[in-house]
Amino acid sequence: MTDDAVPGAGANRFSGPNDLHLHSNHSDGTQAPAEVVRQTHAYGIRTLALTDHDRSTGWDEAAEAAASLGMTFLPGMELSAKYEWRSVHVLGYLFDPDDGALRAETDRIRGDRIGRAERIVRNIGRDYDLVWADVLAQTAGDATVGRPHIADALVARGIVSDRSAAFDGILHPREGYYEPHYAPDPLTAVNLITGAGGVAVIAHPVTSGRDRMMPIPFIERLIDAGLGGFEIDHRENTEQGKKILRELAVKRDLIVTGSSDYHGAGKPNLPGENTTSDVMVTRIIERATGSEPRYA
Repeated sequence: MTDDAVPGAGANRFSGPNDLHLHSNHSDGTQAPAEVVRQTHAYGIRTLALTDHDRSTGWDEAAEAAASLGMTFLPGMELSAKYEWRSVHVLGYLFDPDDGALRAETDRIRGDRIGRAERIVRNIGRDYDLVWADVLAQTAGDATVGRPHIADALVARGIVSDRSAAFDGILHPREGYYEPHYAPDPLTAVNLITGAGGVAVIAHPVTSGRDRMMPIPFIERLIDAGLGGFEIDHRENTEQGKKILRELAVKRDLIVTGSSDYHGAGKPNLPGENTTSDVMVTRIIERATGSEPRYA
């Protein structure tokens, strides 16, 4: 890619490699935003997006750390949604964090997550030595409490060995402790992000078999409503699913991203294990109107 093809060549320009899906302890990551940035830099990434679940509170800390390392920071978020029984996550980039409709929805989602987490802990507490205070001890500041924090509490109590064991066992729906939580449908999520001037990208959309993928006709509705693209290069996506969505992305001229979904010690994912091309980052920046990248 030439300098002329990069937005703002000169003072305002980004450089790759680019990782556009990372989490801090403002949601379910294990590191502060600045540490996430430092770790990402250590793995060779030069443009990143912090995409905590349903909140943007880590942006300023991450942006400051990125600037100190000569990196470009793209403000982002991972918005919770639900289609029928499927959990769907919609990445939003460069939206206006003060947009009233989007903020009201994220407040509602986070509020319900706390109540849901309390219900799960009460359920588990009937059979295991776990109380709400154990979970709060694993939560940083005002981070939204979720199942990963319950998993960390189970680890701290010595009930399970790690987060993966918690999700494969006690926190799996088949064990009977699971409780549902509120989330908007994906169409509403896309409309909220685009209405706030952002670019909406479906996160890890094809994680295990076609039965878990949203039906193509519904995905087409999301595209017609303004969906920007798909996060295709992600360790949890199936090869068959990636092939289907790449073909659709070409057909509809969509943005295709690749990211690590880094959570610190919370997952084995490492920064830069999947990346997004400069061309696609450029398309995100050019399409967004809600906020600006923060260049070094």
